[in-house]
Amino acid sequence: MTESSAVEIEIATRRLVAALDALESAVERRRDADRDENELATRIQALGADRSRLADELDGALVKARKLERTNREISDRLDSAIVTIRSVLDTGEDG
Repeated sequence: MTESSAVEIEIATRRLVAALDALESAVERRRDADRDENELATRIQALGADRSRLADELDGALVKARKLERTNREISDRLDSAIVTIRSVLDTGEDG
């Protein structure tokens, strides 16, 4: 083997090592990207579950709020009626 051939083999070997290093780096970056993608998918799934739970809680809170409003209106009507009755009794007592 000539010195020229040995140099060419050395150059080719260095290029091969550099290419293998670049490939290894690319594989590692891809692995990291896949891991990040999986973590993101997990987070999105968790957010979807949280959203569903919060929507259910909001629906329940709205139902309770409507019931409270209805009860408040009924109590207000009863108080108004009681006030009218008391005023009527008081007015009748003053006349007598």
